[in-house]
Amino acid sequence: MLDFKVITILVFMTTFQFPKQTNFYRGKVRDVYTIDDNLLVMIASNRISAFDVVLPELIPYKGQVLNQIAAFMLHATKNICSNWLLDVPVPNVSIGKKCVPFKIEMVIRGNLTGHAWRTYNSGQRNLCGLTLPEGMNENDFFPHPIITPSTKASEGHDEDISKEEIIASGLATQKEWEMLENFTHQLFERGKEIAARQKLILVDTKYEFGKLGDEIVLMDEIHTPDSSRYFYAEGFEERQQKGKRQKQLSKEFVREWLIENGFMGKEGQTVPQMSNVWVQTISKRYIELYEKLTGENFIPTDLNDEDILQCTTASLNNLIGS
Repeated sequence: MLDFKVITILVFMTTFQFPKQTNFYRGKVRDVYTIDDNLLVMIASNRISAFDVVLPELIPYKGQVLNQIAAFMLHATKNICSNWLLDVPVPNVSIGKKCVPFKIEMVIRGNLTGHAWRTYNSGQRNLCGLTLPEGMNENDFFPHPIITPSTKASEGHDEDISKEEIIASGLATQKEWEMLENFTHQLFERGKEIAARQKLILVDTKYEFGKLGDEIVLMDEIHTPDSSRYFYAEGFEERQQKGKRQKQLSKEFVREWLIENGFMGKEGQTVPQMSNVWVQTISKRYIELYEKLTGENFIPTDLNDEDILQCTTASLNNLIGS
């Protein structure tokens, strides 16, 4: 049992200067350093976002959980699609190749839930150019997984987009889209297989891709609670038949709490106060997913900025030469 009274590494904003650093970018939950214009250092912070808004409280060990799950999953899928990752020098830091990103997110859904369910429940039957079947209930499986892409916005909200719009706007060529579509389905199937071994259902997720020369490469994190949704397989069908809420491991419970408290990221809305007990609950849920999904015990690692800087610099020196 973790003692949350202990002060942990609560990474909020980093200000490192690494060897041969050429750029810096702060995302919603990651601080990204460009090295020599061809490598990236991604530091997974304990910030948490929902509805494209960074929430005011930090979640203990969240960055470590996300980074270690992503590394685990990238390793488990590298025979399907090459990926950006080169090293994980400390538990909340990844170093990898800098790619030219496609400005879209490949969202794939096996079940009608989350954004798809909210769209469906409003009466709409079209999502990203796809016609959804009639007569579905929340969390039902689709006949086949569906891909519902979104634009990758640098600011503000991502927007749904269809395959036809992606090709017409030049965000990807027809050939590139076919490859992205194929990779997305294969990665999702692998993710579902890994989850099933742990008695979980990978419900939906998103992938980001880029290019290294002419090669399409998988980027960023995959199959983490920030990018994916998981249900417990045990009791799933019974809960569906009785119309009960599914027991899940994902960030959706944070979104649901925000919605219940009157916040969906819309103009004029205020982020509700997050109590210390609620922050602890979120952290424990993240850790639970790590242990459930990987089958490994979570070992919380407390590092200061100097530790992170030294270990990451040593790794960079090995990768690019001192």
